[in-house]
Amino acid sequence: MLPQRQAEEVMVSGLNETEGDEREEDKGDESQLSLKTLLWHGGSVYDAWFSCASNQVAQVLLTLPYSFSQLGMLSGVIFQIFYGILGSWTAYLISVLYIEYRSRKEKENVSFKNHVIQWFEVLDGLLGPYWKAMGLAFNCTFLLFGSVIQLIACASNIYYINDRLDKRTWTYIFGACCATTVFIPSFHNYRLWSFLGLGMTTYTAWYLTIAALVQGQVENVKHTGPTKLVLYFTGATNILYTFGGHAVTVEIMHAMWKPQKFKYIYLVATLYVFTLTIPSAVAVYWAFGDQLLDHSNAFSLLPQTGFRDAAVILMLIHQFITFGFACTPLYFVWEKVVGVHDTKSICLRALARLPVVIPIWFLAIIFPFFGPINSAVGALLVSFTVYIIPALAHMLTYRKASARKNAAEKPPFFLPSWSGMYMVNAFVVIWVFIVGFGFGGWASMNNFIKQVDTFGLFAKCYQCQPSSPHR
Repeated sequence: MLPQRQAEEVMVSGLNETEGDEREEDKGDESQLSLKTLLWHGGSVYDAWFSCASNQVAQVLLTLPYSFSQLGMLSGVIFQIFYGILGSWTAYLISVLYIEYRSRKEKENVSFKNHVIQWFEVLDGLLGPYWKAMGLAFNCTFLLFGSVIQLIACASNIYYINDRLDKRTWTYIFGACCATTVFIPSFHNYRLWSFLGLGMTTYTAWYLTIAALVQGQVENVKHTGPTKLVLYFTGATNILYTFGGHAVTVEIMHAMWKPQKFKYIYLVATLYVFTLTIPSAVAVYWAFGDQLLDHSNAFSLLPQTGFRDAAVILMLIHQFITFGFACTPLYFVWEKVVGVHDTKSICLRALARLPVVIPIWFLAIIFPFFGPINSAVGALLVSFTVYIIPALAHMLTYRKASARKNAAEKPPFFLPSWSGMYMVNAFVVIWVFIVGFGFGGWASMNNFIKQVDTFGLFAKCYQCQPSSPHR
C-alpha cells in the first residue's frame, strides 16, 4: 500500500508542477505588471476558500428569513446546519473524484494545458458517457437557473433604492451589465472579485442582523410557522439550495495550483457562512415574524437608510460576481461546443460566450419570482446536481476492491472505512431524493405555480408595493 501511495503522490505532484510552470510563465510574461498578477491571477488555497465562501451565500441571504417564516425558528437553524454539513460532504466527494480522474489521465500522459476540466468530464472518465450526459444536463440546467436567479435578485434589490423603474426594466439593465462577465477568462481571474464579494456579503449579513435588532419586534408580531406542509418543505428546500453552491467545485479546483489541498476548504467556508446566515435569518424573523411570508426579500421590511442602501448596492455588485461564477462553467461548455476553448484570445472567447447570456436574460423576465424560484431550483436541480449524483458516482467509482486499493485519495481520517463512506453516501442519496426532491419538489412547485397564477408570467413588478410619494 505504501509504494502505491507514494506513486500516486509523485503523480499528483507532477500535476502540480505543470500548474506551477504555467503560473511561472504567467509571472514571467507580466514581470512589469506585478499588481495585475497579484489581483488577477489566483490559484492558492486562500483564493479557493474565498471563491467557495463568496459563491455559497449571495442573494439567498435575503431569502433565508422568508424560509424561517415557513419553517419556524428551530427547524430553520437545524436545516441550515444539517444541509451545510451535507453540502460540505458532497463537495468533498466531488474533490476526491476530480483528483481520481486527473490522476488516471496523468498516467495516460494527457495534458490539460489550455483546457479546463469540468464535472461532466470527470463523470465521463470515471463512469462512462451516460453519466457524462446526466451530469452535463443537470449541471448546465442548474447553473443556467442559478444565473437567472442572480439577475432576478439584482432587479429585486435595486427596486428598494429606486422604484421609478419597475423590476422588469431593471432586469433588462442588469442583464446587459452581467453580460460583461464574458471577458473574465476563468476562475483564476476571480481573485479580487471573490475577496470583495465575501466582504460585501459579510457587511450585508451583519447589517440585516443589527438593523433587525435595532428595529425591534413589530407590533403584534406573530411566529406561527410552520403552519402548512407545503410551506415547510418549500422553506427546507430553499436551505438545500443555499448550501448547494458547489456545482462549480471542479472548475475552482482546476484553477488551483495544488488542487489536492481543496478537500476541506468547502467545509471551512461553510463554517464561516454559518456566521452570516444564522444570525441574520434569526434576527430578521424574530423582528418581523409572519410578515415575511409575503416578503421574500428581507430588504423590503427594513426602513430605508444609508446603511440599507449601502447593503443593497454591495449586494448588487456581489450578485454580478456570483452571476459570473455560475455562468463561467456554462461559458466553458459553450466554448468547447464551438471549438474556441483552447484559444488564448480573450476577445474571441468573449464573443463566442455572448449567446449563453441571452436565454438567461429571457428566463429572468419570464419567471421573476424572487424566493419561490430558489426552492424550485433547489428541489428539481440542486438535489441531483450536487447531492445525489456525486454520492452515487463515488459509490460506483470505488465499488470494486481494485479501485479502492488503487484510489488516489483514501477515506478521510474521520471516517477511515470504505463501508462507512458507502453508508453515508447511501443516506445522502435516500434523504435528498425523498425529502429534497420528493417532498421539496411537490411543495416548491405548488408554491411556484401559485406565484404564476397570482402574478402571471412576465410579471412587470413582482411583489411591488405602490411607489412612495417622496420618491
